[in-house]
Amino acid sequence: MAKENRFSKTINIKNRKASFEFEFLDTYVAGLSLVGTEIKSIREGKVSLKEAYCYFRRGELFVKQMHISPYSQAAHFNHDAVRERKLLLNKRELDKLESKLTEKGLSIIPVRIFINNKGLAKLEIALGRGKKLHDKRQDIKKKDAKRELDKMAY
Repeated sequence: MAKENRFSKTINIKNRKASFEFEFLDTYVAGLSLVGTEIKSIREGKVSLKEAYCYFRRGELFVKQMHISPYSQAAHFNHDAVRERKLLLNKRELDKLESKLTEKGLSIIPVRIFINNKGLAKLEIALGRGKKLHDKRQDIKKKDAKRELDKMAY
């Protein structure tokens, strides 16, 4: 008999603004160190990545300004909505990211948060370089051209 997946509801929350503002060079999937009712709020889909960013402190990677709304059915044991959360990566990946951050103009951006097959919350992060205004204009032109081609096909 096949094993049932208890976590059938898919959670896939994206930071849409990130792909417009940054050019992604490399992506990683990191675990999240959560407390209390945070995982329940994530499973309800009450997460915002719009203002979130990652930074290093004492060789560890943290995400800041990621908003996880308080769980609605919790009493006074609820979590703080915008606390900083530790990201869980291999030491080799952390060293690689930290060395890349020394380059000018690179930053680590949270791209999406999802629940994997085991029911664990994962955060996809990307090493990115900020786009200039002309880069954004080129992306908009490409999207418009693609949209026009799709219209013609129908």
